[in-house]
Amino acid sequence: MRCIMPGLLIKDMPADVHQKLKTRAAQNRRSMTKEALYLLEKALLEETPAPPDPPIPFQGKFLLSDEWIDQAKREGRA
Repeated sequence: MRCIMPGLLIKDMPADVHQKLKTRAAQNRRSMTKEALYLLEKALLEETPAPPDPPIPFQGKFLLSDEWIDQAKREGRA
């Protein structure tokens, strides 16, 4: 019984990327397909999770007076 693996077709690859892949594949004695698969696996397995979304900025009104700032400075230095 033959197992059919999903395929991937890359279209519109920039010429310089194609040449780098071709050169790298030759240096590593791999086909371009095997080299592309190796690079994809390496990148995806080493991938770190994306950082969480930043918090939503405060949307309310906040009176920021000189007195409030001075008090905050004093409290922060205590």
